[in-house]
Amino acid sequence: MSTPIVVVGAGHAGVHTVSRLVELGYRGELILIDEEDGLPYERPPLSKDVLASAESHEPPALRKQDYYEDKGIRRIAGSAVTAVDRSAREVCLADGSTIPYHRLILATGSRARTLDVPGAALPGVQVLKTRADGHNLKAMLRPGVRFVIVGAGYIGMEVAAAAVKSGCSATVLEYQDRSMSRVTSEDVSRYFEDLHVAEGVRFAFGSSLSRIEGSDRVEGVVTSDGDTIPADVVVVGVGVLPNQDLAEAAGLDCSDGIVVDEHARTSDPEIYAVGDVTRFTCPREGVSMRLECVQNAMAQADSAARHILGLDAAVAEVPWFWTVQHGVRLQTAGVRSPEDQVVRRGDPADGKFAVLYLRDGRLAALDTINALGDFAAGKKLISAGARLDPVLAADRAVKLATTRTDDLATSR
Repeated sequence: MSTPIVVVGAGHAGVHTVSRLVELGYRGELILIDEEDGLPYERPPLSKDVLASAESHEPPALRKQDYYEDKGIRRIAGSAVTAVDRSAREVCLADGSTIPYHRLILATGSRARTLDVPGAALPGVQVLKTRADGHNLKAMLRPGVRFVIVGAGYIGMEVAAAAVKSGCSATVLEYQDRSMSRVTSEDVSRYFEDLHVAEGVRFAFGSSLSRIEGSDRVEGVVTSDGDTIPADVVVVGVGVLPNQDLAEAAGLDCSDGIVVDEHARTSDPEIYAVGDVTRFTCPREGVSMRLECVQNAMAQADSAARHILGLDAAVAEVPWFWTVQHGVRLQTAGVRSPEDQVVRRGDPADGKFAVLYLRDGRLAALDTINALGDFAAGKKLISAGARLDPVLAADRAVKLATTRTDDLATSR
């Protein structure tokens, strides 16, 4: 091909796209553009290993430098793409240069939401999205430092765990009535809240932030209830926004994410999008969604690479997620809906249990805490669209794979 395939963005989605293209046989020119300097790196460790480690800890590189050189992948680091010219089929860089493309893949990811309250620009107000954010936050984790974390999602809870482990105080403000309410059920929320409280974390549920106080830097926060909480650091963990500006300016279809089909193709057939920035229709549920997880980023990267090369699509994997808090790992497979039937499998007091989410009798999602066997079996059952007997499924003495009612019906 006379012009290269260009990938914009070097997170999991972007790096996996160029990797899959090479692995699947592409031998043309590949260009990977990264607005950050240095090697592309894994982002999940930023709120886990980077903060939790007693020593200075760099997030692992997604690929070593030798890999890009050996595979003939040209990396452009520390340079932002400012525009996509679809008519000329080229991207424009911040330095004024342009790069033509045969196919373009947007892997621009997402950015942390910020707060629109007085004092939000004060030094000491921190988000956690990039390697630089991780280093800044790590430097603040010193004994006696007072942390206020806004938002009790994965990031907020992981930061709270790292803070108290480092000898800081940690107060978590959450507008909802429990932690991780968007992604899990009450049983799991309460289990992790109890774990945090035992380690010294304080929670303020049903409370939002009204303003951040301080002169030269953060000194405290005022909540919607009128309470004042002293703070040296305020960490904002209230979700992310898709980086769809390039796509919007280029006239691609966007709706809280770049809209893509099952092949990760946008409304322009020469342009693909992969990872956190995308919105797509879930093949299992038939609903439009964005998925912010490594598994989806890699799956869409594979889909884009296969479609560009004219190869058959791979079988879609069940999406999965994880978080580690105070050394306890929560693993989730599938996408839960608040309307799902909730079946608890085991007793949280034992520190080993699972929560199943049934939709019209079929296993749609599950959460597992220290129950690796249930996680592996559950992923297979979700993929198969299996119907479960909720009574049998609640009994940990019964293997989860044997609780299928569709298997029983077939055997009669």
